[in-house]
Amino acid sequence: MNCPFCNSSESRVIDTRDVPDGVRRRRECSNCHQRFTTYERIATINLLIVKRDGRREEFDRDKLLKSMRIACSKRAVSAEQLEQAARDIEAALYAMGKAEIKSLLVGRLVMDHLQEIDDVAYVRYASVYRRFQDVTNMAEEIQQLLERKRREEEQKNQIPLPLQAEM
Repeated sequence: MNCPFCNSSESRVIDTRDVPDGVRRRRECSNCHQRFTTYERIATINLLIVKRDGRREEFDRDKLLKSMRIACSKRAVSAEQLEQAARDIEAALYAMGKAEIKSLLVGRLVMDHLQEIDDVAYVRYASVYRRFQDVTNMAEEIQQLLERKRREEEQKNQIPLPLQAEM
């Protein structure tokens, strides 16, 4: 932190206090011995979602959760499962460190989580996300889902190979 009086980069913290929007620090310059105050606050990223048509809108966790609730309506999915999925998706989006994220990526993350939670909710969400034009598209998606489930089941039922001793 540079001193505002002499521009020296050497200062020491005399007092630190939490304030509503961050931390307030009283400092004393090691060069000119003047005292000054600094404020530190956490920089938040306003995450923008880039829609298919190019529009940008602020990320809204409630909107994300609402779309997942609609897909899971009348299914045996707990509110806690959906809350956890929304937290995971939001954390993944912010972890990318980008200011703008395409809505297609958000949709893919939601589908990945719904696939783990409930197959019917996954297909419901996929029908909107992938804009199915007819029953054939939906049938293809269901067939792919069944194939993935079959492969996962096969892998789960396989007997692990013993590790061979190195020669």
